[in-house]
Amino acid sequence: MTPERLQRINDMLALRQTDLTVLLEEVHKPHNVSAIIRSCDAVGVQNVHTVWFEKVATIRPISMGAHDWIDIHSHRSVEQAITQLKGEGKQVLVTHLSDTAIDFREVDYTKPTAIIFGQERFGATEQAIAQADQDIVIPMMGMTQSLNVSVAAALILYEAQRQRQDAGMYDNTQLPEDLRQRILFRGGHSLVYKQWQEHGELPYPEIDEQGEIVAADAWWQALKQGNPNRL
Repeated sequence: MTPERLQRINDMLALRQTDLTVLLEEVHKPHNVSAIIRSCDAVGVQNVHTVWFEKVATIRPISMGAHDWIDIHSHRSVEQAITQLKGEGKQVLVTHLSDTAIDFREVDYTKPTAIIFGQERFGATEQAIAQADQDIVIPMMGMTQSLNVSVAAALILYEAQRQRQDAGMYDNTQLPEDLRQRILFRGGHSLVYKQWQEHGELPYPEIDEQGEIVAADAWWQALKQGNPNRL
């Protein structure tokens, strides 16, 4: 890894927002999933939560390598996902037109926040709407009643970014060191990381200040034995 690439990665990781996330509820079109993940990466979201993500992930790779830098968490049900997010202290918003919905720009996104985006055709489910703390909408002035889900996600995420930037929330690193190390390994040494994944039993190696893997000879030997044709 070159010093320039390491610096770029470290600069990016220093801006990661660990308390801002999205939950994709049965969003199933790969190009939408890909675009939303790209937007998450662009505004510094580290964690993306999904329901039914496995069905999308088997179709094609996600978004030009963005998955190397973002952690994707799959849930079996929206109820379980929302319960977890609320347990982490996040306000849970859902994009849904209702009598109680508010303009998405009226939300305080400097609070720990999770935003639910529902399935392309039918939107969020009744379960998601019932569990969410607040319905939010993007005002529409034309004949169409809604935007593409990936466009809606980008608009809302960039409003969150604006508020957080104004509040100085990108000035202080949120990412824990152990997670920073894992992302450096996954994204900075992707070929070795794939071999490590296939092995299934080796611990994470340390990444030093130069961005290089620090591991004992036994670790490298075990990796080689587990993947004799790849190392």
